[in-house]
Amino acid sequence: MFNHLRIDVLASEHWTAEVRVRVDGADLVADTTGPGGFGAYAPLLLPATGESPLRAGTEPRRVLLGEPECTGDCCGHLAVSVRRHGDLVIWSDWETPGDEPHPPDFHFDAHPYDTELARARADRWWDVPPAP
Repeated sequence: MFNHLRIDVLASEHWTAEVRVRVDGADLVADTTGPGGFGAYAPLLLPATGESPLRAGTEPRRVLLGEPECTGDCCGHLAVSVRRHGDLVIWSDWETPGDEPHPPDFHFDAHPYDTELARARADRWWDVPPAP
């Protein structure tokens, strides 16, 4: 059984736009950073050019997904190791702020995972060019 990934970008009080990652409908940032926590800065996880940190390769990659209201430098970040094994994308080796419980490992079918990442990167409603 595979998990289901959804990547949303929201307007934010902290960042211009923050990424909220949902797995099987659950908002991982809200569930692990506590009230007031925020997702990663959208341009870092969903860059217009270059490779997204969420792209799964054969080598594990640590990805910051969010932090608590007091900032990650104070209480720690929500981070995960992302890697690909054949047609499987694995999220494991979680780091969570404070004493929050770690989410379980997640296993995604690589094709829908890549499709969702491409969809989120293409929807740039939040990416406003700087004023001249």
